[in-house]
Amino acid sequence: MANLTDLVNLNLSDCTDKIIVEYIWVGGSGIDLRSKARTVKGPITDASQLPKWNYDGSSTGQAPGEDSEVILYPQAIFKDPFRRGDNILVMCDCYTPQGEPIPTNKRHNAAKIFSNPDVVAEEPWYGIEQEYTLLQKDVSWPLGWPRITEIAGVVLSLDPKPIKGDWNGAGAHTNYSTKSMREPGGYEVIKKAIEKLGKKHAEHIAAYGEGNERRLTGRHETADINTFKWGVANRGASIRVGRDTEKDGKGYFEDRRPASNMDPYVVTSMIADTTLLWKGN
Repeated sequence: MANLTDLVNLNLSDCTDKIIVEYIWVGGSGIDLRSKARTVKGPITDASQLPKWNYDGSSTGQAPGEDSEVILYPQAIFKDPFRRGDNILVMCDCYTPQGEPIPTNKRHNAAKIFSNPDVVAEEPWYGIEQEYTLLQKDVSWPLGWPRITEIAGVVLSLDPKPIKGDWNGAGAHTNYSTKSMREPGGYEVIKKAIEKLGKKHAEHIAAYGEGNERRLTGRHETADINTFKWGVANRGASIRVGRDTEKDGKGYFEDRRPASNMDPYVVTSMIADTTLLWKGN
């Protein structure tokens, strides 16, 4: 374990102008993360400075063996908290060699929705409360991806209800507002948006995470999965509006339906699409 800690804390900044870039993408299950690293000349200040890369999609369930290359497009960079220095993590989405997004690339469609002028004008804000469960390490999952949890001897689960029992599941409550909602008179805009969400309840539930029916039971601060309702300060509702929002006549609301294993590209873009682009017919 000491050797692993030393490796995680390895700092190469004093001995080379090269940096390690960790390319990260969503794997074939839609919830697993994959990564591979390469060494480049640093520093890197923008994702556009990085080359596209490829990986064996047949090993991740994202391409057939006879045509296995999937192309990684760098989209955003962040400082690497593990290697430190100028080393970075780069978030990527995945495409075929012909430039088409693969089925698990949910970012591509989200980017189209968020670039729509009607959405851009409303400046949507999101705050996602992603819950999780820490389990003992003795589970059947390959060692290698947790990094921090493996040092602590635990495993992190994003299952919405990993163990049956009389306790809350794990959600990803998504707080949402638009420019019109944040301005005077915004409460009426919020109510109209919630009405739209109610009309598309089944469609949203289908995209809000796997196994969510085990969490959305109508108990443990949830609404029943088959029922849509909203309320002020009601944590047993599908959509909760805060008392301050009601009092101020403007603000935000909380969609309490998404599961902890939800895809943020899917959930955030779907909320924007339903509330801003869908005409409600």
